[in-house]
Amino acid sequence: MATRRSFCTALGAALAGCANPPAAPGPSLGAARAELGGGGKLRAAINFGNPILASRGPDGAPQGVSVDLAREAARRLDLPFELVTFTSAGNVVEAVKAKQVDLAFVAIDPVRAADMEYTAPYVIIEGAYLVRNASALQRNEEVDRAGTRVAVGRGSAYDLFLTRELKNASLVRVPTSPVVVDEFLKQELEVAAGVKQQLEADARRVGGVRLLPGRFMVIHQAMGVPKGRTAAQAWLSGFIEEMKASGFVARALQQHGIQGAAVAPPGGARS
Repeated sequence: MATRRSFCTALGAALAGCANPPAAPGPSLGAARAELGGGGKLRAAINFGNPILASRGPDGAPQGVSVDLAREAARRLDLPFELVTFTSAGNVVEAVKAKQVDLAFVAIDPVRAADMEYTAPYVIIEGAYLVRNASALQRNEEVDRAGTRVAVGRGSAYDLFLTRELKNASLVRVPTSPVVVDEFLKQELEVAAGVKQQLEADARRVGGVRLLPGRFMVIHQAMGVPKGRTAAQAWLSGFIEEMKASGFVARALQQHGIQGAAVAPPGGARS
């Protein structure tokens, strides 16, 4: 009888295991470390073209939420890390594509998804339009008209988005997002497009210009790795969710004095 009871107990446990299979193991730290530090260190792309993500400190060293996240990821992976700096998102994407960097901080866009793997977003920011004070344009919806020329940083999220969305206005691509307003004035264009905070700072700097109310797009900033590095993408996805939930991202934004950017909700859309 005891043998029969033991058999039934074992059978019941086996059936329960079939009904509730064990959870799949989490992303492998070792596999992620191999993909992110294959060259002996974690090379993180830092884009100075987006002041929400990064800027130069008083000593010229990179600082910002993307720098803080890269440093924390390297610490958890037990990897030395190198900050590779750029002045435009387009150059960052090319570096990821060429595998010259192991990690980047970029806006999610379907075009870029051909060359990289994304996490969910960690920060949401706004894209805005800037015009001269005397411009007849009053609303974002009025920009897409024949004869309207829009200055935009080449290869930026705004460039990619507006390339798809604008049907009548034309884009004038300038080398980087930080020079958009200067080129807008120099070339006597009708509109400048870019990060809302950058445009606000430029408006205070140059005078005689104003932002159109609201925003024309919402930008989801995520971490990205070269295409095919799925172990790295999986580990970083868990990492970024923890960084949002723990308040790390919110504290970094506050510490660096970033206004107008919001911590992305849990999970989030990916391209």
